[in-house]
Amino acid sequence: MLVEQALIAEREHQAEMKKAFGRGYCKKYEDYICVDAVGELIRPNYVSDHFPIVLRKNGLRKIRFHDLRHSCASLLLANGVQMKLIQEWLGHSDIGTTSNVYSHVDSESKKLSAEAIAKALSE
Repeated sequence: MLVEQALIAEREHQAEMKKAFGRGYCKKYEDYICVDAVGELIRPNYVSDHFPIVLRKNGLRKIRFHDLRHSCASLLLANGVQMKLIQEWLGHSDIGTTSNVYSHVDSESKKLSAEAIAKALSE
């Protein structure tokens, strides 16, 4: 329901922009969701170009937009999501790529599991 509300709000916002800009509003992409204030398509690099601004405005340390992909995969793995599912999520054609990049996270979770078992057995 949240996505539906966001899409409705975006449609309403675009209608307001269309009124405000009148004939200056681009009507070529009226069936698209991701357009800028004047109805033009948002450039593919818009998100990565503006990501540093979002970080700065929110007092967050500088990272690359691509680093969010690694954080997502690491969190999925640490929370028990199977490597095969993470491979599909990331779009890696070979599971070896996924496991080579994220095996350190998997080994860390195994270490934590082993420590938990050792603690339980010692009690």
